[in-house]
Amino acid sequence: MPSGGFRVLHLVRPFLSILPEVQTADRKVPFREKVLYTVISLFIFLVCSQLPLYGIHSATGADPFYWMRVILASNRGTVMELGITPLVTSGLVMQLLAGSKIIEVDNSVREDRELLNGAQKLLGVLITIGEAVAYVLSGMYGDITDLGAGNAILIIVQLFFAGIIVICLDELLQKGYGLGSGISLFIATNICESIIWKAFSPTTINSGRGAEFEGAVIALFHLLITRTDKVRALREAFYRQNLPNVTNLLATVLVFLIVIYFQGFRVVLPVRSKNARGQQGSYPIKLFYTSNMPIILQSALVSNLYFISQLLYRKYSGNFLVNMLGKWKESEYSSSGQSIPVGGLVYYITPPSSLAEMAANPFHALFYLTFMLTACALFSKTWIEVSGSSARDVAKQLKEQQMVMPGHRESNLQKELNRYIPTAAAFGGMCIGALTVMADFMGAIGSGTGILLAVTIIYQYFETFEKERASELGFFGF
Repeated sequence: MPSGGFRVLHLVRPFLSILPEVQTADRKVPFREKVLYTVISLFIFLVCSQLPLYGIHSATGADPFYWMRVILASNRGTVMELGITPLVTSGLVMQLLAGSKIIEVDNSVREDRELLNGAQKLLGVLITIGEAVAYVLSGMYGDITDLGAGNAILIIVQLFFAGIIVICLDELLQKGYGLGSGISLFIATNICESIIWKAFSPTTINSGRGAEFEGAVIALFHLLITRTDKVRALREAFYRQNLPNVTNLLATVLVFLIVIYFQGFRVVLPVRSKNARGQQGSYPIKLFYTSNMPIILQSALVSNLYFISQLLYRKYSGNFLVNMLGKWKESEYSSSGQSIPVGGLVYYITPPSSLAEMAANPFHALFYLTFMLTACALFSKTWIEVSGSSARDVAKQLKEQQMVMPGHRESNLQKELNRYIPTAAAFGGMCIGALTVMADFMGAIGSGTGILLAVTIIYQYFETFEKERASELGFFGF
């Protein structure tokens, strides 16, 4: 019942006055100012990503959130430990509640939109506090008895304020002061930072063959200079195991180019205004209709499975059902004692680490491929329903704007859109899954998921940048 839904939203009203808020821009913010705000937001995020938490005893040992770090823009042992996790989680929960009509929201009513944003922000703040307390109590920063009550509270306060900063920065960009959204900006930055580090890292690692540079490009030059056998040095730089190599770097560049090429695939449907004669327009339906949403949802699902499986295996490794979910062992190549899956369901939904592993266990590769394609297609189809971008929602929006498709009756608008949108969502989701698998099989740096997220976000920023610049030029009458 709508009234019940509205009552749920009205519970947020008393909290609106105490929640941090960025006022919507009451003027047209100039393009240069938007770029400046975006750069400042990014700078604050990068500073927080390097600022160590005060009061922690250690941030060593196995990291159960290792798989999520890059995608959720978090950095271990720093105030940005939680990254954008609370923001993404609260956003997904509110989208699902609103999309499935558990909470009734009328987006045409301003108060409803404000209450929904308030509810999302309040949930984000509560998740931030909950996660900060869970991190401290689980012993991620040392035993709670060693830390003491004072240090424990201090760590929670630091993580809480960092969470508030992320929420405010995201709101600042979304409310017209900057370009895009904070979530996208921080994810793309974190992934690009990871790729650049693995390409140019000056850190040396002893892998049993003597000291080697971690960065693929630096290792290439170091091997060519120090080795007398140049052919062997090249072979090692291109194919060395367990550290980033030149082949990984070339695979990353190739995947970047392929994704950018696919971004241009779209069907453009002509539309015209019913009222203003001669006013023509178009509605583009991209191949990547749901953009990077399927891969974010798939990553969230897999990351949670990893986390639950690791926790269960640590306590109940002898249990048959726990072993069915996943078996883990510590990686011999990881300095932080990182656990890797070696059996069970989580092993099969993890990408094979090399072509040799694919050849040795083709069932693993096939299962991973099937899982990725199916999950991305299903998440993509589901997302158009809950996010208000299905054929029904688009037809309603076009009708409200008094737009019709030439040569089609107004009543046929949804039917015509139904020919393209569900197909674009499912097929686009499968393409995203296939590209991710391809990047993982080729051993691209930063994982297929990470690269895909980075490219789609950078491309969105490029489009926003061009659109903003064009409107600014038009505004000044050039």
